[in-house]
Amino acid sequence: MAGLGAAPHLKGDTMKTLIATAAFGLESVVKQEVINLGYKDIKTFDGKVEFTPESIFKAIPHANLWLRSADRVLLKFGEFTSTTFDDLFEQTKALPWADLIPEDGKFTVTGKSVRSTLFSVPDVQGIVKKAVVEKMKQKYKINWFKETGAEFTIQASILKDVVTLTVDTTGVGNGLHKRGYRAVATRAPMKETMAAALIQLARFNGFKRGEALPFLDPCCGSGTLPIEAAMVAKNIAPGLAKNFVSEKWEQVLSWKEERQKAYAAMKVDNEPLIYAADIDPNAVELAKSNAELAGVDDCIIFENRAVHETILPSDFGVAIVNPPYGERLGQVKEAEALYAALGRIFNPTSWNVYVITPDEFFETAYKKRARSKRKLFNGMIKTDYYQYY
Repeated sequence: MAGLGAAPHLKGDTMKTLIATAAFGLESVVKQEVINLGYKDIKTFDGKVEFTPESIFKAIPHANLWLRSADRVLLKFGEFTSTTFDDLFEQTKALPWADLIPEDGKFTVTGKSVRSTLFSVPDVQGIVKKAVVEKMKQKYKINWFKETGAEFTIQASILKDVVTLTVDTTGVGNGLHKRGYRAVATRAPMKETMAAALIQLARFNGFKRGEALPFLDPCCGSGTLPIEAAMVAKNIAPGLAKNFVSEKWEQVLSWKEERQKAYAAMKVDNEPLIYAADIDPNAVELAKSNAELAGVDDCIIFENRAVHETILPSDFGVAIVNPPYGERLGQVKEAEALYAALGRIFNPTSWNVYVITPDEFFETAYKKRARSKRKLFNGMIKTDYYQYY
């Protein structure tokens, strides 16, 4: 990293690293996904995983199409230490922005600052925007930009005076959790990326020793968990139904090729055993519709039933449960009853059971201490992921 007054970045220092952002507690899951995609030189930080692929512009579509638990993919453009606006301007301007942004490119700047001398985010955004414009003027020999072309969102993130400049390859308002199959959801839906992470933490891939391994979600809501489980079992790239902002970048030429590879990698003949149920008949119908949109309705059996009516479809399998949480007194009593019902259903059985909930009384109501538990944030709610093997 360049320090205050250090030499500016050279051209070769930029556009080598991608950042997969992650929800708190899921960094290790995203890191393992990055490893599974074949990337090396990986560094993990709070909320993000950095990796340096051999070909940055081939990795952009590959990572966006295949990462299941990451929130988005950012292109790291520059990083340096700065404590004055003049220095921020000069070091930002020194970067080769025109190597990425064309003459008609539309670019905006977002920002955040934590425990840094430059704490005014609006001022940081303005300075960075001005620096990029000045650099573009030098390159294209013009004073006014139409900004009618491809979109580029630059984020200036400052932590303890270290400035990291990134460009969003996924798209603002188009996070990786938006798979495209959930047009409508129930009142408190789980993000698709979180569901995928829970499935990976349960080490579920649909099969065991060549045989289908049953999966069960008795509180399926709009169907996110069973749909994500089916997509894993059929090796469906989670980003196939999405559009990405970097598809219009002139440097990223392999989108079509990567999509073709993803379609070819689908295991359409796989027949996983996925079971899902919910007490709300409207939720079940919605889940069926979402499964159809995701192309996995052929391998999920949906039923309208209460948790205490659950009949296990086999002697062993994997169950992941995201139950309604007990936020108020009446809900607490309902939650206790639901957890007790789960305890009666799965104890004793040969099923691996995973339950995500913020309710600290869960183990007491379930009547069994978890083998392990992991702290996660489901949206803005602090939860524990209870694991029974």
